[in-house]
Amino acid sequence: MNSEKITVQSLYTVTDEELMLMSSQNPELRFERNANGTLETMRPTGGISGNREIKAGAYLFNWVESQNLGEVFGPSTGFRLANTAVRSPDAAFVAKGRLPEGWDQQEDKFINLAPDFVIEIRSKNDSLAKLKAKMEEYIINGVQLGC
Repeated sequence: MNSEKITVQSLYTVTDEELMLMSSQNPELRFERNANGTLETMRPTGGISGNREIKAGAYLFNWVESQNLGEVFGPSTGFRLANTAVRSPDAAFVAKGRLPEGWDQQEDKFINLAPDFVIEIRSKNDSLAKLKAKMEEYIINGVQLGC
């Protein structure tokens, strides 16, 4: 098997429930759904990217907690954007008061909003063009800032 991302074109749009089930049955993989129904499977990262990911999330968490600004989410969190894409940024921030009521009682549901801030760590397998397109999608769907 090669080390590139696997992209599977869906014949139909995968529902949130189906995507959640696929994710829970394959914990070693990370799935995202594009607005057109295309599923992307990302392989695990190497040590450098994983280290950068956890550090970025930790720095973000420490800042948000120290200022009582809202909530921080890790890379296993799915955000359902307005265009129906489900994205899982490496780290995300949602400002206080923006999360839907009961979000913290729905373990098996994606969060139905765009975060205020997202971090995407570029690993060796990620093309810059693809990450730029992803950032544009985030911004078009309501993300205020991304890096």
